[in-house]
Amino acid sequence: MSDKVTALWAQYKENQQIEARDELIIHYAHIVKYVANRLAINLSSVVEKDELISYGIEGLIDAIEKFDHLRNIKFETYAITRIRGAMIDGLRSMDWVPVSVRQKSKELEKIYAQLEARLGRAATDMEVADELGISSENLATMLKEIAATTIISLDDFLPGDEGEEKKKRIIDMLEDNSSADALEMVELGEVKDVLSKSISRLPAKENTVIYLYYYEGLTLKEIGAVLSLSESRISQLHTKAILRLRGSLSKKKYLVM
Repeated sequence: MSDKVTALWAQYKENQQIEARDELIIHYAHIVKYVANRLAINLSSVVEKDELISYGIEGLIDAIEKFDHLRNIKFETYAITRIRGAMIDGLRSMDWVPVSVRQKSKELEKIYAQLEARLGRAATDMEVADELGISSENLATMLKEIAATTIISLDDFLPGDEGEEKKKRIIDMLEDNSSADALEMVELGEVKDVLSKSISRLPAKENTVIYLYYYEGLTLKEIGAVLSLSESRISQLHTKAILRLRGSLSKKKYLVM
């Protein structure tokens, strides 16, 4: 962090200078464009990048307001999750996924959960297709149709206590950027443990896709280049992995359905 940026943080956080905040927004605006570009690659063409950027700016402002500049955390790392979260919230408010597609996603998610609970292992494509009473080709088509709905699934909310408005995101469970009280730490630890175990049980290629997409920040196209697979194949692997994870987590009532 340059001396100028460090000074801006001090001016805003310690002296509440709005001009300093505005300069910080301008300085970090490139992060919003970066996140929007990567998210837009994997979303339906009906979603305009400008809309994502607009939501992302709101996330950037929120991140700047909540960031503790005195902690040993890089702001860019802190902000990316919040900016992406704001974009996801914006997409949800648009309700851009057709009801029929949502229904197919829910149906598949339920099938994966029930079948894998019965088998005690990850179900194969043939087993899932048989359970649905369709061909493997039709299953592949269904996975393709719902792919966009699963791109943002690790950003789904985790419920707090009943009646509590505060909610947390699964993606926030992958990092620990804020302090918490003892009870909250135990609860989040349990969720992290469930998520970690669910990911570890994924088939090898799906596990790799999840790691590269959510932990390393690669796009589906970039993951395809790493694994020498087509982007469409990577999209299918990602979709199946998310359906398995959501099915596994929903059985434990951690995930809002």
